[in-house]
Amino acid sequence: MTTFILADNQYITREGVSTLLTRTLLADAIIEVSSRVELIKQLELYPEAVVVLDYTLFDLTDTQLMNMKQKYAASFWLLFSDELSQQFLRQVLLAEQQFGVVMKTDTKATITKALQQAAKGTIYLCDFAAQVLQEDVPSQGLHGLLTASEQMVLREIAFGKTTKEIAFDHNVSFHTINTHRKNIFHKLEVNNLHEAIKYALRAGIIDLAEYCI
Repeated sequence: MTTFILADNQYITREGVSTLLTRTLLADAIIEVSSRVELIKQLELYPEAVVVLDYTLFDLTDTQLMNMKQKYAASFWLLFSDELSQQFLRQVLLAEQQFGVVMKTDTKATITKALQQAAKGTIYLCDFAAQVLQEDVPSQGLHGLLTASEQMVLREIAFGKTTKEIAFDHNVSFHTINTHRKNIFHKLEVNNLHEAIKYALRAGIIDLAEYCI
């Protein structure tokens, strides 16, 4: 059970989400806000709340959104709108701070699942968001850049395993796994794991549904 903050200026949407949350017993408190100032006040009181946000109808710029998510790092955000631009979605989905996404045009079952995942603090991406994230894969493709061993290491690291754990699980040396990791960064021309995972998700090396859910 958790606190849900509904940041949506559509009455019918607030009522619908509140009904779903009540029927599924996902929330012990449901708070409605209509402005950025009100949202900040509630996040100060409930820093671990789930924020269900209609970005297109709320008084937030993309920069303010990202800054707020970073400041209230313990909160979880589910974007819930009629329409979101692909450019905005790419920016949000590939950011350090993670967001769940579901559209108001999705089915009741999909919206309910997104709320359930949000209550658990895990990412849910609807089909549209998943498709946007996987678009524009580099023409060469990562499968051609990374060896099979390097792809395996990238997958394992993405799912939270340490270099030591990967070495033990695959019966190879710590040095070998560490070398693979360095080669991955060099080949992809990235400086951190987050950037490497972004590319791997888009190329299909890491299964999007498995990684997010």
